[in-house]
Amino acid sequence: MSSQESEFSVQQEFGTVDESPATRIEAERAEQVIDALNADLASSYVLYHQLKKHHWNVEGAEFLEIHRFLEEAYEDVEEHADVIAERAQALGGVPVAGPVNLDDHSYVAFEGEDVYDIRTSLANDMEMLADIVERFRDHIELTSNLGDYTSEEVLRGAITDYEEYAHHLEHYLEDDTLVLEEATH
Repeated sequence: MSSQESEFSVQQEFGTVDESPATRIEAERAEQVIDALNADLASSYVLYHQLKKHHWNVEGAEFLEIHRFLEEAYEDVEEHADVIAERAQALGGVPVAGPVNLDDHSYVAFEGEDVYDIRTSLANDMEMLADIVERFRDHIELTSNLGDYTSEEVLRGAITDYEEYAHHLEHYLEDDTLVLEEATH
């Protein structure tokens, strides 16, 4: 046991749901939403770290534009993750936070530490974004069916940005480019 654990008492254990008088969503419903939000939160942080990794490692003729795009994307993903976490807490839950729990609760997998060419990296990002968007749609339906319209709006805000970033990546991955390849003689 760490000194931190022995000195302080736990206010709420991860995986538990406290009643939230402010939201008035019954505990059983809140628990379903919190589980979904924690999965979305964990997956968003996996995406954040992958986008950040690609931001650090991008090279080539289109370096600066892609570098800036990835920075904007990971900053927005982090902002949405924060809103998702705060919503889980407002419902009476404990947002997933630690690296092991993030990995355990994520429905997407980090590509690993290796560095790939930028086309492969961006394709991996687009695939991850599409996987997350697909799951967000399911969770939007869940929150709506459970009468949690605030969580629904939180996810709608995130899905809008995530879809836009995936669409931009789709454009980056097109074959057309202004960069000319050197002719071999």
